Amino acid sequence: MLEFILNNKLIKTQKSASSILLDFIRYDQHLKGTKSGCREGDCGACTVLVGTLENGKVNYKSVASCLTPLGNVAGKHVVTVEGLNAEKELTPIQHALDEHAGTQCGFCTPGFVVSLTGHALSKDFGKYDEAISSVSGNICRCTGYKSIERATKDIAEGLKATKENSLDWLIENKYLPDYFSDIASRLADIDLDKLPKGKKIIGGGTDLYVQKMDETSEVDASFVLSYEKLKGISENDGIITVGAATTANEIMHSDIFNKYFPKIKTWFKLISSEQIRNVGTIAGNFVNASPIGDLSIFFLALNSELVIKDSRDNERTVALKDFFKDYKKVDLQEGEIIKELKFVVPKENFKFNFEKVSKRTYLDIASVNTAVSYTLAKNVIEDIHISGGGLAATPVYFNKTREFLKGKELNEANLQQASDVLLTEVTPMSDIRGSKEYKSLLLKQLFFAHFEE
Repeated sequence: MLEFILNNKLIKTQKSASSILLDFIRYDQHLKGTKSGCREGDCGACTVLVGTLENGKVNYKSVASCLTPLGNVAGKHVVTVEGLNAEKELTPIQHALDEHAGTQCGFCTPGFVVSLTGHALSKDFGKYDEAISSVSGNICRCTGYKSIERATKDIAEGLKATKENSLDWLIENKYLPDYFSDIASRLADIDLDKLPKGKKIIGGGTDLYVQKMDETSEVDASFVLSYEKLKGISENDGIITVGAATTANEIMHSDIFNKYFPKIKTWFKLISSEQIRNVGTIAGNFVNASPIGDLSIFFLALNSELVIKDSRDNERTVALKDFFKDYKKVDLQEGEIIKELKFVVPKENFKFNFEKVSKRTYLDIASVNTAVSYTLAKNVIEDIHISGGGLAATPVYFNKTREFLKGKELNEANLQQASDVLLTEVTPMSDIRGSKEYKSLLLKQLFFAHFEE
């Protein structure tokens, strides 16, 4: 029996925990404001808010309900557009979209309303750039977006009226209905021990449910997205550790990562939408073993290691560069899962860069993605790590190029020679995102772009 709150209603259901939240909302609960669009997490029409009780407070994030298994909302508060509607008037967010003609056919509108309400509930409320980012996964085919941008600016300005977007303030100012004030205490009463624990491990499900929707929707699974033992980011004894169930957005907004990687928000906005980053986990990205997995490429360039544990809690460590064995095959035995990722804290003379080229700048799969980290001492490369995706059956770690550049001066001549070595390490494959010739040229140019940057 799964329990969660849907808007103002306590849900108790015996439906498969692996079945999709969107279908439950639309066809079991008959709430039609949440739309079924692309079913790939691309369009944002199915966006809902999911609130998790943390230290007595409910933390809300926007998610794509078309890729969210019911197991990932157990014990949580799910909010659709119907759960935001006031009885007699529009909310300030709905009013702004109406005032600026930010809706035409209306199909996408509920998703925009939900995402912007998520912004109102976030710690970055009132910042226009963050408000725009909150709708990064919402597509509109009618308006041309400018009217939505103007509405978003009004919404951000309205939120600046308070120094703290407390629940009381948001309710008093009609951003949220009154029932939100009781949600924390109601969530505290839900027993989470009833969540099923099957052999299949599901994290965010953001790629799994795109590839294998039907067969996954009935499996017995364990849902690790909320496992506290598999979450968290820490820095101790010169090592940064990231729990396997940590999401891309938790990394993106981490104080530790922003300290050492000041451009991480720029890079991670190339990875996916807000809705996907809110639930996509690092372990899910690695185990999916996609040749163009953005997080795989990012952490390969940090020479990261994975801590892997079995059902008896025995642990072993494997370098991420050795984890990918073949197309969609990784170094995991039966009963093993990834526990955490580790890498050495960057030094003062440390440089890092991430590059990605795709058909669209945002919300797209990479044609080629690549990252580099290196340390300098008087313009001499002490050590360097280079990764690339979209080139072979697995993410690529360029070991020969590393060995060539170690101990050499950082100058144009050495980089030119290194780029030739780089191209000997991989023969790119032609696919729908580009020919092998195009990818070879792109890899070489992005290699130079790292150092230009």
